[in-house]
This record gives sequence, structure tokens and C-alpha cells, in this order.
Amino acid sequence: MQRFLTPSDIGDLKQALKEAAEVKKNPFAHQHLGKNKTIVLIFFNSSLRTRLSTQKAATNLGMNVIVLDINKDGWQLETEFGVVMDGDKPEHIREAVPVIGQYCDIIGVRSFARFENKEEDYSERLLNQFIELSGRPVISMESATRHPLQAFADLFTIEEYRSAQRPKVVLTWAPHPKALPQAVPNSFVEWMKEADVDLTVTHPKGYELAPEFMEGVNVEYDQRKAFEGADFIYAKSWASFSEYGKVLSKDRSWTVDEEKMALTNDAKFMHCLPVRRNMVVSDAVIESSNSIVVQEAANRVVSAQTVLKRMLESL
Repeated sequence: MQRFLTPSDIGDLKQALKEAAEVKKNPFAHQHLGKNKTIVLIFFNSSLRTRLSTQKAATNLGMNVIVLDINKDGWQLETEFGVVMDGDKPEHIREAVPVIGQYCDIIGVRSFARFENKEEDYSERLLNQFIELSGRPVISMESATRHPLQAFADLFTIEEYRSAQRPKVVLTWAPHPKALPQAVPNSFVEWMKEADVDLTVTHPKGYELAPEFMEGVNVEYDQRKAFEGADFIYAKSWASFSEYGKVLSKDRSWTVDEEKMALTNDAKFMHCLPVRRNMVVSDAVIESSNSIVVQEAANRVVSAQTVLKRMLESL
């Protein structure tokens, strides 16, 4: 595997989930794969779970890990081609990335949407330059449009907790004080479409995700109706795609609370974290025995380690 961005990069999902279960059962079984191998984890944005879980996963595999916070530890990078570099960016990405590739065997990259230009964000230019120029396998640790390590962990968590053969999974928009990227919901939808689940997405009008992700997906604008009979509720806030990057609503009637969870089939509550309590979800719901957000976060190590194992096997 030379890159990890979408479900297609990992191949057959049933096999990947089976492999993930084996990794979770015996996380140190494949340390020989990472011996004398190095991964560089590059962060253009802040992180807690992604940084720690990916670093832990690489360590479990016996790898050396270098973490680079580009905003604190490196030069500011110019990403435009043909620009006169007379500003505050002293290094060009077209030199920086090949150099980074010389120091490692695998590269992980994390960078958020900037919300300045929809076409630029959705072209994934920054991530694609790492793929093009590094000469190394590249893992997306979240990009402008996708968060595949999170979505893989989400699917694995659903597999662990499912009781129905084809569970009803609901992705619900939730209010938030700031504009957040569509990366997590995009990937969640993308991965659930490939899985054996009954997916419904619910959100206020104006919060439709990009059509490339939503083809064939059931959308229900009535949140309470969407929750009826659900086995899993996945809450997440995101900014508008059509009015790109804008917060159109902070309507707290969309907050996931006990009343709405009572409409479900004793559903498990999921969120990628960090979560704004009593905006996205009530204290009572996230503190309940049906909340599996911590277990879901723990599975971020499993998803990252499964992907890294596949990459190391292909080196």
C-alpha cells in the first residue's frame, strides 16, 4: 500500500476489519516489520488523538518515530508554484518534501481545510504534493476533505458493538460555535457506504455534504425521525459546503440529548472527539453507559497500526 486516503486504498473491508481485530488482540506481534524503519508524522494543525494514536501504533510495530509540528519546529512552507518568495515563507514545499522523504520510510500528514477557497481545499493540493514528491508511502492523518484513520476506527468500533446483522447508523449534524471542516463526516459517509450498515444522514437544510460523498445516501432533515430505531448515533458538527465554510446555524435543538436517544434502539453514542458538551451532546448522554467515545478513541491505535502494518509489508 503506497497511500491511505480512502476505503479503496485498504482493499476488502471485511479482510481489513479481520486484520484489525488480530492487531488489537496482539499489538506487538509484528515488531519485526518496523525494525530499523522510520516514520515522520507532520502536523500542520494541532492534534491529540491522531498524534498519540499514530505514534503509539508505529511504536507497537517497532518503528522509529519523528514528529514534526511544522508551525513550531520547521520553516513556514510556500506551496504555490512560480511565486516570488519574498515574503515570510523561506522554504518551498518542492524542496522540503523530497528532503523529508530522505529521512524516513513512511510519511503521515495532517492538514485541515482553510475555508478560503472550496476548489483549492477539495483539490487536496498539499497532501497530493507529499504523495507526488516524497517518494514514500503517505498516510492521511486528516486532510481538507477526509479523515480515513478516524473513519476506519469508527467502522471497527461499530463492528465490535453491533448486535444487529445490518445496524442502522445515523450521522447527525450538531451545533458548534466555530466552522469545522467536512473531513470527518465525509470519510464517515464514505466508509459506511462500503460497509454492511443502513446509513442515514440528518442535518438542517444548507448543511448538505459534497455530492461526491452523498450519492445514494439517505438524507433525513427531521432529526427525531432519523433517530427512530437507530443502533448507533454518530454526532459531528461541520460547516456548510454550499456556502463554503460558513456557520449557518447554532440551533441547539439539534444537540443530542436523552430525549432523542430514547427514540433509538438503545443506540450507542459515538463522536470523534474533542466534543463540545451541551452543544454537540448533553452531559447525560456522553456520560451514559451507551457512550463509547473513549473506546472509539482507543481504536484509533488499531486503525493506524493496521494501515502501517500493510504499508510496512509492501516496502
